[in-house]
Amino acid sequence: MVITRKFDIMEDIELKSVNLSDVNDLQHIAKHTFTETFSAENSLDNMTKYLQDGFSIAKLTNEINSEGSQFYFALSGTEVIGYLKVNEGSSQTELQDDKALEIERIYVLGKYHGKKVGQLLYNKAIEIAITLHLDYVWLGVYEKNPRAIRFYQKNGFVEFDRHVFMFGNDKQIDIMMKKSL
Repeated sequence: MVITRKFDIMEDIELKSVNLSDVNDLQHIAKHTFTETFSAENSLDNMTKYLQDGFSIAKLTNEINSEGSQFYFALSGTEVIGYLKVNEGSSQTELQDDKALEIERIYVLGKYHGKKVGQLLYNKAIEIAITLHLDYVWLGVYEKNPRAIRFYQKNGFVEFDRHVFMFGNDKQIDIMMKKSL
Protein backbone atom coordinates (compact mmCIF):
# COMPACT_ATOMS: atom_id res chain seq x y z
CA MET A 1 0.00 0.00 0.00
CA VAL A 2 1.34 3.43 -0.94
CA ILE A 3 0.19 6.54 0.91
CA THR A 4 0.83 9.94 -0.67
CA ARG A 5 0.80 13.27 1.17
CA LYS A 6 1.58 16.75 -0.17
CA PHE A 7 3.89 18.79 2.07
CA ASP A 8 5.65 22.11 1.99
CA ILE A 9 8.69 20.62 0.25
CA MET A 10 7.02 21.09 -3.15
CA GLU A 11 6.82 17.40 -3.92
CA ASP A 12 4.89 14.30 -2.98
CA ILE A 13 6.18 12.04 -0.24
CA GLU A 14 4.99 8.45 -0.42
CA LEU A 15 5.12 5.69 2.18
CA LYS A 16 5.82 2.21 0.89
CA SER A 17 5.82 -1.04 2.83
CA VAL A 18 9.27 -2.66 2.74
CA ASN A 19 9.67 -6.30 1.66
CA LEU A 20 12.62 -8.63 1.07
CA SER A 21 13.29 -7.29 -2.41
CA ASP A 22 14.00 -3.90 -0.76
CA VAL A 23 16.69 -5.14 1.64
CA ASN A 24 19.59 -3.45 -0.20
CA ASP A 25 17.77 -0.10 -0.22
CA LEU A 26 16.95 -0.59 3.47
CA GLN A 27 20.59 -1.26 4.28
CA HIS A 28 21.67 1.85 2.37
CA ILE A 29 19.19 4.24 4.04
CA ALA A 30 19.77 2.68 7.47
CA LYS A 31 23.55 3.09 7.29
CA HIS A 32 23.34 6.57 5.76
CA THR A 33 20.86 8.02 8.26
CA PHE A 34 22.49 6.35 11.27
CA THR A 35 25.87 7.76 10.25
CA GLU A 36 24.41 11.25 9.77
CA THR A 37 22.69 11.09 13.14
CA PHE A 38 25.38 9.58 15.36
CA SER A 39 28.86 9.83 13.82
CA ALA A 40 29.72 13.10 15.60
CA GLU A 41 29.02 11.54 19.01
CA ASN A 42 30.84 8.23 18.52
CA SER A 43 34.25 6.84 17.68
CA LEU A 44 34.98 5.62 14.16
CA ASP A 45 35.69 2.10 15.49
CA ASN A 46 32.35 1.86 17.30
CA MET A 47 30.46 3.31 14.31
CA THR A 48 32.12 0.94 11.84
CA LYS A 49 31.39 -2.14 13.95
CA TYR A 50 27.78 -1.12 14.61
CA LEU A 51 27.09 -0.38 10.95
CA GLN A 52 28.53 -3.76 9.91
CA ASP A 53 26.70 -5.77 12.56
CA GLY A 54 23.50 -3.80 13.08
CA PHE A 55 22.71 -3.29 9.41
CA SER A 56 24.07 -6.42 7.76
CA ILE A 57 21.94 -7.91 4.98
CA ALA A 58 21.42 -11.04 7.10
CA LYS A 59 20.22 -9.06 10.14
CA LEU A 60 17.93 -6.83 8.08
CA THR A 61 16.51 -9.87 6.26
CA ASN A 62 15.68 -11.45 9.63
CA GLU A 63 14.05 -8.22 10.78
CA ILE A 64 11.94 -7.94 7.61
CA ASN A 65 10.88 -11.58 8.05
CA SER A 66 9.97 -11.12 11.72
CA GLU A 67 6.23 -11.65 12.03
CA GLY A 68 5.70 -8.74 14.43
CA SER A 69 7.89 -6.17 12.66
CA GLN A 70 7.03 -3.79 9.85
CA PHE A 71 9.20 -1.39 7.84
CA TYR A 72 8.09 1.54 5.69
CA PHE A 73 10.10 3.73 3.35
CA ALA A 74 9.44 7.42 2.85
CA LEU A 75 9.99 8.10 -0.85
CA SER A 76 10.50 11.33 -2.75
CA GLY A 77 9.97 10.16 -6.30
CA THR A 78 12.16 7.05 -6.45
CA GLU A 79 14.60 8.22 -3.74
CA VAL A 80 14.33 6.58 -0.31
CA ILE A 81 14.61 9.56 2.06
CA GLY A 82 13.69 7.92 5.36
CA TYR A 83 12.27 4.85 7.00
CA LEU A 84 10.23 3.53 9.90
CA LYS A 85 10.46 0.26 11.81
CA VAL A 86 7.78 -0.79 14.30
CA ASN A 87 7.47 -3.93 16.41
CA GLU A 88 4.55 -5.58 18.14
CA GLY A 89 4.27 -8.51 20.54
CA SER A 90 7.38 -10.62 21.01
CA SER A 91 9.22 -8.73 18.25
CA GLN A 92 9.58 -5.72 20.56
CA THR A 93 13.14 -5.17 21.74
CA GLU A 94 12.32 -4.88 25.44
CA LEU A 95 8.84 -4.54 26.87
CA GLN A 96 7.14 -7.15 24.67
CA ASP A 97 3.74 -6.01 25.88
CA ASP A 98 0.88 -7.33 23.75
CA LYS A 99 -0.96 -4.02 24.30
CA ALA A 100 1.91 -1.88 22.97
CA LEU A 101 3.68 -0.98 19.75
CA GLU A 102 7.38 -0.14 19.74
CA ILE A 103 8.71 2.49 17.38
CA GLU A 104 12.21 1.10 17.01
CA ARG A 105 13.42 3.43 14.26
CA ILE A 106 12.38 6.63 12.53
CA TYR A 107 15.25 8.04 10.47
CA VAL A 108 15.19 10.70 7.77
CA LEU A 109 18.02 12.02 5.60
CA GLY A 110 19.39 15.25 7.04
CA LYS A 111 18.48 17.31 3.99
CA TYR A 112 14.81 16.44 4.64
CA HIS A 113 14.77 17.38 8.34
CA GLY A 114 12.07 19.93 9.06
CA LYS A 115 10.07 18.88 5.99
CA LYS A 116 7.45 16.76 7.83
CA VAL A 117 8.87 13.42 6.64
CA GLY A 118 9.49 12.20 10.19
CA GLN A 119 5.97 13.27 11.14
CA LEU A 120 4.51 11.27 8.25
CA LEU A 121 6.44 8.17 9.37
CA TYR A 122 5.39 8.77 12.98
CA ASN A 123 1.74 9.14 11.92
CA LYS A 124 1.99 5.76 10.17
CA ALA A 125 3.20 4.15 13.40
CA ILE A 126 0.27 5.64 15.33
CA GLU A 127 -2.14 4.49 12.62
CA ILE A 128 -0.79 0.93 12.96
CA ALA A 129 -1.16 1.00 16.76
CA ILE A 130 -4.73 2.29 16.54
CA THR A 131 -5.66 -0.30 13.89
CA LEU A 132 -4.30 -3.03 16.20
CA HIS A 133 -6.34 -1.58 19.13
CA LEU A 134 -3.23 -1.17 21.27
CA ASP A 135 -3.06 0.86 24.49
CA TYR A 136 0.20 2.71 23.97
CA VAL A 137 3.29 3.28 21.84
CA TRP A 138 6.80 3.29 23.30
CA LEU A 139 10.38 3.84 22.17
CA GLY A 140 13.94 4.41 23.31
CA VAL A 141 15.83 7.54 22.25
CA TYR A 142 19.50 8.36 22.83
CA GLU A 143 19.83 10.98 25.58
CA LYS A 144 22.22 13.00 23.38
CA ASN A 145 19.71 13.30 20.52
CA PRO A 146 17.79 16.44 21.54
CA ARG A 147 16.13 16.84 18.14
CA ALA A 148 14.48 13.41 18.43
CA ILE A 149 13.55 13.95 22.09
CA ARG A 150 11.82 17.25 21.22
CA PHE A 151 10.02 15.56 18.32
CA TYR A 152 8.59 12.85 20.55
CA GLN A 153 7.71 15.29 23.35
CA LYS A 154 5.89 17.47 20.79
CA ASN A 155 3.90 14.36 19.84
CA GLY A 156 2.86 13.66 23.44
CA PHE A 157 5.49 11.16 24.60
CA VAL A 158 6.68 11.19 28.22
CA GLU A 159 9.72 9.60 29.82
CA PHE A 160 9.03 6.49 31.89
CA ASP A 161 12.47 4.89 32.30
CA ARG A 162 16.05 4.78 31.07
CA HIS A 163 18.26 1.92 29.96
CA VAL A 164 21.87 1.29 29.01
CA PHE A 165 22.69 0.69 25.36
CA MET A 166 26.17 -0.65 24.65
CA PHE A 167 27.52 0.98 21.52
CA GLY A 168 30.75 -0.89 20.95
CA ASN A 169 32.75 -0.21 24.11
CA ASP A 170 30.75 2.91 25.01
CA LYS A 171 27.96 2.69 27.60
CA GLN A 172 25.18 5.04 26.42
CA ILE A 173 21.83 5.91 27.96
CA ASP A 174 18.52 5.72 26.12
CA ILE A 175 15.49 7.55 27.45
CA MET A 176 12.44 5.29 27.36
CA MET A 177 9.32 7.21 26.33
CA LYS A 178 5.68 6.25 25.82
CA LYS A 179 2.38 7.69 24.72
CA SER A 180 -1.04 6.37 25.64
CA LEU A 181 -3.56 6.03 22.83
